Amino acid sequence: MKTNNHISNFFLFTIVCLLANTLVFSQTQKKIATKIVEDNFIENFLKQYPEKFNTILKYPDKYEVQIIYTQINRDEKNIPSFRQYTYRLDPENYFYAASLVKLPCSALALEKINNLNIPELNKNIRMQTDSAAVCQKKVIYDATAFKNDPTVAHYIKRMLLISDNDAYGRIYEFLGQQYMNEELWKKGYPDIRITHRFDAACNTAQNRSTNPVSFYNDQGKCVYSQTKQTNQTELSNPFGTVKKGIGYIDKKGKLQMQPKDYTYMNNMSLQDITEVLKSLMFPNSVEEKKRFNLTKEDYDFLYKYLSMYPRESDDPKYKMKDFEDSYKKYFIYGTHHKKIENDTIRIFNIVGQSYGYLSDCAYIVNTDRKIEFMLSAVIYVNEDGIINDGKYEYKTIGFPFLADLGNSFYIYELKRKKEHLPDLSNFKVR
Repeated sequence: MKTNNHISNFFLFTIVCLLANTLVFSQTQKKIATKIVEDNFIENFLKQYPEKFNTILKYPDKYEVQIIYTQINRDEKNIPSFRQYTYRLDPENYFYAASLVKLPCSALALEKINNLNIPELNKNIRMQTDSAAVCQKKVIYDATAFKNDPTVAHYIKRMLLISDNDAYGRIYEFLGQQYMNEELWKKGYPDIRITHRFDAACNTAQNRSTNPVSFYNDQGKCVYSQTKQTNQTELSNPFGTVKKGIGYIDKKGKLQMQPKDYTYMNNMSLQDITEVLKSLMFPNSVEEKKRFNLTKEDYDFLYKYLSMYPRESDDPKYKMKDFEDSYKKYFIYGTHHKKIENDTIRIFNIVGQSYGYLSDCAYIVNTDRKIEFMLSAVIYVNEDGIINDGKYEYKTIGFPFLADLGNSFYIYELKRKKEHLPDLSNFKVR
């Protein structure tokens, strides 16, 4: 009888432990989850500023506006929780993501190096790109680098500082089309499609193949080489055929009076890029599969160049007359032409600008005023409906809208009361 009681007590204890663990896991999941609020908060918020947003609110379909505002609150242990508000968010309402794809590609490149786990292979060693097919470029030197050595780190710097398209092409080739898409799908982004370089010379089929790539240490020894990669599957938009506009200018400079076909071009929803940025800024606040395999040094590296103004960089070095502080900071600053003096405000962000679409995805902080929030938005400004003619209303409508949007939410956050002020020391980037 004593033995039976012992066994019964053991099973009872086991069940209690399992229930307790389940409860703890459930609470942990709740803590890291984003609460998505479906209401009219953003629309009502914008209506408070008719002088800024009336036109956009009156013609939202014309401007294809989508907005995500993520409110962040901390508990007594500084653990963040997220409350997401949206306006006209729709993953099937296609917009051209343009340079937004550079953020996941940057993270994937760092992760790929870590996953390869090869001695001496790191983001700072020389990367040589060969060519093995039509449209592919051979790259041995990088004139923007201190020692003229192309490296993964330097390409990422160029992408994050000035949204450099050539640098993106080399990272695209290091990753390979199939690899980068499949890795993002595994992380919970099944609708993302990254299908092409930003090089008009390459067609859809040619973008499926990527260059041979090799890495060399300081002694000239090859520590890793990768042959030409080809994706055997043709990737297209997950929601079917996508066509936009009433006409477009083709590669030969001729006007074609029919919609432009985006079916085989890059696809990334506003929600997906927001989640990618969140996974990098708050890796412990997303489910494990969405995290990138990065070191603390990798995170610090990304934070530095996501928030840096071009003039602050020593390698590569940029002059302010060529790249103003606002060059890649659409929220709050728009087309601000002067040096940004307030160093306590930092914007960790990625932007997109192409074919009339203007987008920004950002984590905005003020380390002195204890402000933090996330904001993502896209707007389409193409009055004549002709794509690729270079006639877009970026300066008159797009940039002012994003600057006003960022400023309005920044002022709102200045006034919003918080139970626990955040410790933002992790984001004080030097």
